[in-house]
Amino acid sequence: MSTEPVTTIAAATEAIPVVEKRKSVTFQAVEDPNPAPETSESVPETKPAVEDSKPKEATPALSPLSNLFAELPSIVEDAEHSEMWGVELADESHVPTTIVLEKFLRANTKDVAKAKAQLIEALKWRKTVNPMKLLADEEFENSKFGGLGYVTVYPKSKGHAKEIVTWNIYGAVKDNKATFGNIEEFVNWRAALMELSVKELDLPSATEKIPENGEDPYRMVQVHDYQNVSFLRMDPVIRAASKVTIQTFSMAYPELLKEKFFVNVPLVMGWVFATMKVFLSPETVKKFHPLSYGSSLAGELPSFGNELPTAYGGKGTDVTEGLTVKYGA
Repeated sequence: MSTEPVTTIAAATEAIPVVEKRKSVTFQAVEDPNPAPETSESVPETKPAVEDSKPKEATPALSPLSNLFAELPSIVEDAEHSEMWGVELADESHVPTTIVLEKFLRANTKDVAKAKAQLIEALKWRKTVNPMKLLADEEFENSKFGGLGYVTVYPKSKGHAKEIVTWNIYGAVKDNKATFGNIEEFVNWRAALMELSVKELDLPSATEKIPENGEDPYRMVQVHDYQNVSFLRMDPVIRAASKVTIQTFSMAYPELLKEKFFVNVPLVMGWVFATMKVFLSPETVKKFHPLSYGSSLAGELPSFGNELPTAYGGKGTDVTEGLTVKYGA
């Protein structure tokens, strides 16, 4: 879920010096007055080396994925952590690991050095924050985050075992400062919700690699709903939380997003998209779709749009029937 900034040549004519042809000179051999004594030992004739007439076969270049696998031991050692999205990183024969590494490569246009640096940073973040533990054990304050996020798993669609949609219902925010004022707390809540989506992807059980240069089937849809939102009028608290969230998620969850829809979008949302373009790649930004009306969403997702809630143009149950994180008092 993560933009990027944007002589007259004078021909000098040198004079070429004319070199006179030298006269040929004839040298006559001069007999050595003290010739070296003859020896019975014969000097072996040196034969010129015979070059192999067979063309040498070029060593095939390793793929970016193989090169990143070669770096994996040092990556894990540097990060002092080996778990990513529930996958314990292993060797090239381990399908879930190939999926993780391929995602980091694709997020960096197959640049191995950049993918390595991002993977190290993401592993260090997971070691520090432990988002899987946040999902399993943390109870978030209902008054701050209750009703804001859900995950819905829809039945199989073309080319996918299931479709996963993460919902952020920002119209449910009751108090801007309470929800967004503590940025670390807000990011932790968002990370727990993201881990719930990742858990449904079930990457540790994957048996099929991402096709080389083909479509990645291990991704999800996200929907941000701004129905009845009144807090997005350049509120500095919201802006600060949004900036950190975008930075963190673009680093820690690359290439998990298939498409992202912003529905019931008011005009004042322009600054949100501007912020996103600063931190996300152009390829990621292309996945973003702002919609003025929530009921238009089903038409954007024809493979399972009919299963969406009625508020989004489908005939399914409400988002509140989906999965969510734990809440306390």
